[in-house]
Amino acid sequence: MIDQSLLRQWDNNHVWHPFTAMQAYVDERAPIITDADGFHLIDASGKRYLDGISSLWCNVHGHRVPEIDAAIRGQLDRVAHSTLLGLSSGPSIELARALVERAPAGLSRVFYSDSGATAVEVALKIAFQYHRQKAGGSDRRNLFVCVGGAYHGDTLGSISVGGIDLFHGIYGGLLFPTVRVPSPVVFRIPEGHTRESYLAWCFDELERVIIENRDRIAALVMEPLVQGAAGILVHPTGYLARARALTRDHGLPLIADEVAVGFGRTGTLFACEQEDVAPDLLCVAKGITGGYLPVAATLATDEIYAAFLGHPHEGRTFFHGHTYTGNPLGCAAGLASLKRLEDRNVLANVQANAAIIERRLSELRDHPHVGEIRQKGVMIGIELVADRATKATFPPPRRMGHLVTLAARQRGVILRPLGDVVVLMPAPGMPCDLIETLCDAAIASIDEATSS
Repeated sequence: MIDQSLLRQWDNNHVWHPFTAMQAYVDERAPIITDADGFHLIDASGKRYLDGISSLWCNVHGHRVPEIDAAIRGQLDRVAHSTLLGLSSGPSIELARALVERAPAGLSRVFYSDSGATAVEVALKIAFQYHRQKAGGSDRRNLFVCVGGAYHGDTLGSISVGGIDLFHGIYGGLLFPTVRVPSPVVFRIPEGHTRESYLAWCFDELERVIIENRDRIAALVMEPLVQGAAGILVHPTGYLARARALTRDHGLPLIADEVAVGFGRTGTLFACEQEDVAPDLLCVAKGITGGYLPVAATLATDEIYAAFLGHPHEGRTFFHGHTYTGNPLGCAAGLASLKRLEDRNVLANVQANAAIIERRLSELRDHPHVGEIRQKGVMIGIELVADRATKATFPPPRRMGHLVTLAARQRGVILRPLGDVVVLMPAPGMPCDLIETLCDAAIASIDEATSS
């Protein structure tokens, strides 16, 4: 094994980390993960850390899961990769069938890609092309409606329908125009509104925007129930169903981005189930392989798929694809993960863990620096504030959320905040005793960081 100090030197000299302030990263000597065991990560020095963010919201069953390991090894003995461009593979076919059997009704076609951003990019391009090729189609439909504060990935199309200026503001000149509706959340509301009146206005704005632009809209794209990277913003009950009703009434596709919320994190396999919503396009990634390998999928209805059928010379093909689309190793992992989800009754485990988290985090409800605790299933955001009464934020140079992360590391827990929102995102399969450990560390770390 390479010496830890040499790894550190090479890391600092050569690796450019995503979403990471590199100068601070070098100074802080972050853990170098070399091993894993169940729900723990192990660094180069042998220190164990509870994986409190499920390896950036993708791990489902823990690490080194015997069934998934065996599925990948078995596939390695056959073929590691072949293309889906003009060919097919057994695992990609089986996983497509398994996804369709479990997805909301009407989603019958599976287009594979590599990540959440590419799954959304695929959906945007499909919706755009669909309107031009369907019977009675129109080339005027080039406007996407999205929700304020949305995050759908970091490719140019997914940035265009996003709404986090800190991440993407610099790229504004590269993006296509969209129209945004307000996010229906009420921690901070505009002057002149009550919580009730603001939510009513958000619902009304959604309707107004769709009606006024119905002849130009290509699709409405949204994260069902929870806006993840915006700070775990939980939508009120009924908002998703209202969006589905409006898009259906006006003949518009609904794109549901379930990259973060899918595969059990909100308490159901897909978040859309909780409001009995079947979108026209469903984007999944992250947990699809249990957090093992980069596989993503965009599910579509037969109606949308039919618009792409025709003789080759007609040019109706969806000219989009990725080298590792439908990778057999990833698809084998996905099949094993889905089976384990059901065999181990992981959705029931999520419900039990959600109750533990809600109970434990109630200890923070009167904390002077906790403005709000937001939770849906095992997706949790704890918003830190300088002053609870005014909801004033901490000065950005304080990096309060990051200070909580550093304090948690000292307690053997990995967290990653969204600004000053401390995120807890345990794997859906994490046992309840480790959930208690995670909550202990989060509460103590918040106390330590904010008291300094």
